[in-house]
Amino acid sequence: MDKKLGALLVVFFLSVTLFITVVFFNKPIAKFTRAKEDFLPSIANSLIFAFPLTVKADGVSASTVNVFIRSDKGMPVKEQKITLSTSLGEIKETDGATDDQGKATFHITSSKPGIAAIEATIGGTMTLSQKLSVKFE
Repeated sequence: MDKKLGALLVVFFLSVTLFITVVFFNKPIAKFTRAKEDFLPSIANSLIFAFPLTVKADGVSASTVNVFIRSDKGMPVKEQKITLSTSLGEIKETDGATDDQGKATFHITSSKPGIAAIEATIGGTMTLSQKLSVKFE
């Protein structure tokens, strides 16, 4: 009887341990077994910002445009070629690549007043859904 009771207790504790492991540690274990970085850019999650949004139209004053490339999960995607295009003015760096934080920086100037519509393209094929406007006065 003691051997049967001991075996039953061992099975019980193994079952409880397995249950606790599955319930409490299932998601972290799956998280550790997956790849840590996403390498595919998402045009919906990527962002484009400029500062300042209003610049003197003197051909010297510049607005800094930052493009942040993110994956579907919001992780930064590095080493992506970014191309900016504008309807007004001149972009000093037309092509750039993202750094480890998924950021590429550009500068735009204009000698003519007006509103510049700026858009970013990833790898020459995907255009960001977010557009940007900078006013030159």
